[in-house]
Amino acid sequence: MKRVRKAVIPVAGLGTRFLPATKAMPKEMLTVVDRPVVQYAVDEALEAGIEHIVFVTGRNKHVIEDYFDIQPELLDTLTQSGKREQLASLQKMQLPAGAVSFTRQQAPHGLGHAVWCARDLVGDEPFALLLPDMVSFGKRGCLAGAMELYGQTGGNVIAVEQCDPTETNKYGIVGKGQDVGAGFAVTEMVEKPAPAVAPSNYYINGRYILQPEVFELLGTQERGAGNEIQLTDAMKRLTGSQPFHAHPFDGRMFDCGSKEGFIQANVAFALGRADIRDLVFGPIAEMIAAEERPAEAA
Repeated sequence: MKRVRKAVIPVAGLGTRFLPATKAMPKEMLTVVDRPVVQYAVDEALEAGIEHIVFVTGRNKHVIEDYFDIQPELLDTLTQSGKREQLASLQKMQLPAGAVSFTRQQAPHGLGHAVWCARDLVGDEPFALLLPDMVSFGKRGCLAGAMELYGQTGGNVIAVEQCDPTETNKYGIVGKGQDVGAGFAVTEMVEKPAPAVAPSNYYINGRYILQPEVFELLGTQERGAGNEIQLTDAMKRLTGSQPFHAHPFDGRMFDCGSKEGFIQANVAFALGRADIRDLVFGPIAEMIAAEERPAEAA
């Protein structure tokens, strides 16, 4: 069993679900409280022991590269101004030299194609895949638990959560097999099945540990839904030769590519932070109470 050292983070998407905010700004740079969405994915990967981050970018995404680079002028200004807290925060998030790579997906051919674009940077070793739109909220990041399960099972690991059984047609659903450690064997993968035929209510939540053989499959993968190269299609093919296991995440994943998920994430993370919780809890509670209060008679 090879150790998982690298993580792929695809950031080439156009962010059409969040227009007009993403017309001139990458969706991954939208902030949840005071950090861009992509920072949460990187922090989660580092927490899980990842040593090298591979970003798959696209046009107009150069600001992401700049964000993870050193800005000497800013650091000097903070030092001279005595803003030690802000300085320490920036230094803590700075990735070591050589620990980050960028490659470009030149055309929007789907998630599977974006992952395939990272093949030469990942090489012949297993890797983690984090979809940055999905922001992990819990006692620890979702990927850390998936890595623990991988240490027990090897092969491929998919992180999952449970959805309302009536809403399986919104997600990629996995079939639940025998329990293994803190997870279970995956018996099948079905994209957006109707509730009546769904094999379970466990849906794939955007965190994966995959073996490098998936690259060869993606390189020959026919276009699927949306006329795009779908990662799920390649994973289905890989199940014929390699095991897949599921890690049920005991936290919550917020879809920050959607307006409602983004707002929910901001509220959850704000309430979870001791430095600002008291500043936002009262106003939020008052707004909710005002919405629930019956309208006064005319």
